[in-house]
Amino acid sequence: MEMSDVENSFTLFFMSQKRKIHIGEIICQKLKAEGRTKKWLAEQVDCNQSNFCKLLQKPTMDTGLLMQISFILKDNFFSCLSNYYNDNQQDNNNIGK
Repeated sequence: MEMSDVENSFTLFFMSQKRKIHIGEIICQKLKAEGRTKKWLAEQVDCNQSNFCKLLQKPTMDTGLLMQISFILKDNFFSCLSNYYNDNQQDNNNIGK
């Protein structure tokens, strides 16, 4: 299966980063700050706890699930991604040129 130009650009973007964002870790930090557990959040999103814990170990996440988690935890996790993009955009202006 061949990757699209968007997927190639996205891959190049993340490969070029010195500092990477890990959305699963960010969510875990929010849970800890609120005194909540991964089990509790897994129940809120109607997901098996074991599978959900595996999802949180990954640096990326499905946008639908991320939106659901954002609503549940009342925190816009997309803003973390947007801030990361804005902070690193200057470093990546030459990718694909």
